[in-house]
Amino acid sequence: MAYGTCFLCGRNGTTDPLDEHHIFFGWANRRISDGYNVTVPLCHDRCHENGPKAAHKCRETNEMLKRYGQRKLMLEQGWTVDEFRAVMGKNWLDEDELEEIYAIQRGELTPESYEGGFEAVEIDEELPEWLCA
Repeated sequence: MAYGTCFLCGRNGTTDPLDEHHIFFGWANRRISDGYNVTVPLCHDRCHENGPKAAHKCRETNEMLKRYGQRKLMLEQGWTVDEFRAVMGKNWLDEDELEEIYAIQRGELTPESYEGGFEAVEIDEELPEWLCA
């Protein structure tokens, strides 16, 4: 995904400027998000702060992004869930998602598009149609 498009809705920011959203926010986690490049561009008003399903307003959207960020970090850093939890304090993935990550790490599964970037780690569920409508 180009940084010039919203991670959630794909808009280019011409009518609603894009913000850099730290998936793991809070003072300490923001620094970790910066250090590991776990940020995504989001439409400022619609998808980041004020829309009904914005990352800072909607628990479902926030948790979807955290699951995505955890997958990204675990795959790129080669972490176990315990190592992730030691850094971020919490696990957001279920057992099936963790087993898939471990299978990828062991070389038993190869995601078609995984190249170590945001666009390569697929979110399991499709983005809801109501996002950024």
